[in-house]
Amino acid sequence: MNRLTPTALMLGNFVTGCTILAPAGMLVELSRDLGVTIREASLLITLGAVVLCIGSPLSAWVTSRIDRRILLASAVAAMVLGNLASAFTTNYAVLMALRIATLAIAALYTPQAAGTVGLIAPPEKRGGLIAYVFLGWSLAAAVGLPLISYVSSHFGWQIAFGGIAVIAALCVVLLLVKLPRGIAGVPVDLATWSSVLRNPLIMLLLIITSLQIAGQFAVYAFIGPLLAQLGKAGPETIATVFAIYGVAGFLGNIIASRVVDRWGPYRSSLVWMSALLVGAAIWSVGAGFLPAMLVGAAIWGLGFASTNSMQQVRLVGADPAAAGASVSLNTSFLYLGQGLGSAIGGALFERGVYIAQGYVSVAFIALAIGVLFLTRRG
Repeated sequence: MNRLTPTALMLGNFVTGCTILAPAGMLVELSRDLGVTIREASLLITLGAVVLCIGSPLSAWVTSRIDRRILLASAVAAMVLGNLASAFTTNYAVLMALRIATLAIAALYTPQAAGTVGLIAPPEKRGGLIAYVFLGWSLAAAVGLPLISYVSSHFGWQIAFGGIAVIAALCVVLLLVKLPRGIAGVPVDLATWSSVLRNPLIMLLLIITSLQIAGQFAVYAFIGPLLAQLGKAGPETIATVFAIYGVAGFLGNIIASRVVDRWGPYRSSLVWMSALLVGAAIWSVGAGFLPAMLVGAAIWGLGFASTNSMQQVRLVGADPAAAGASVSLNTSFLYLGQGLGSAIGGALFERGVYIAQGYVSVAFIALAIGVLFLTRRG
């Protein structure tokens, strides 16, 4: 394995994260320029999550025999075209169609990247390398989303989409150059799905994924508008909060990648999910008081990407041979939670009950921790 192979895979996750999360950083600008409400603009996240939820396991089934180098590079190439086309539209319906088409293909990247690491990394390094590859999502939150928010508010959301397309094009080249040829996963067939679905540990882990993500996206998808409504924050402050949240997530994932092989995935998961709960609770109790919301976002951010990394590590460890299927299902459950959380958050935001969004977040994350305790022996 080339020493830059994990970095190439990580950059692909950065592009995927920016592509998926982009509307969260530009909701106000999309609402204004496209002539729709904040809730309607948030449907770019919700309906995109539905597509990702369905597309992830379906793509794992259809593409299981394809060379991973070609498969992953093609997925990022689709994001190049999708983001570039989005930069040139001024119509809400067209933008929605572009998002759905782009995310239908982007759905395969994250699970197949994790599965690829499982195939090429030695077992003793697998956990740390999977966490490192998932670091791309942390970077998307730490660097990508604040930049998207800043660029959208100062130069227009079209420029932000164009910037993602440029970075994605560079990633395609890196993947083609640095990934080994001829990597193919275990063929995913009905027997593989049956094995995964009959594994109690895997099913509990999938439920945890949906619950904790639903809790986060009840607030996360609306951070910009919530800060404006509750804390009277301007564009620079909103971009700063995104940055604080993202940098904390980046640091949390770095720490997680260094300690997971020593602490073990279960203990690591408990630590980082507890950070989600504490951060969401501080945000909720301090809603309307900007410093408290900043502290809550920072602590919450520590657990954001690291929790998802630990979920992938535990799934790969639960059944390495079926990692392509189980991790793709995890991605599907992740987007199921994202769609559920953003839908609930959108309904609450439209009714003006902004503070309640935080407490919904706390309830979902607490329930996820309750299910986590059931996986201790796993």
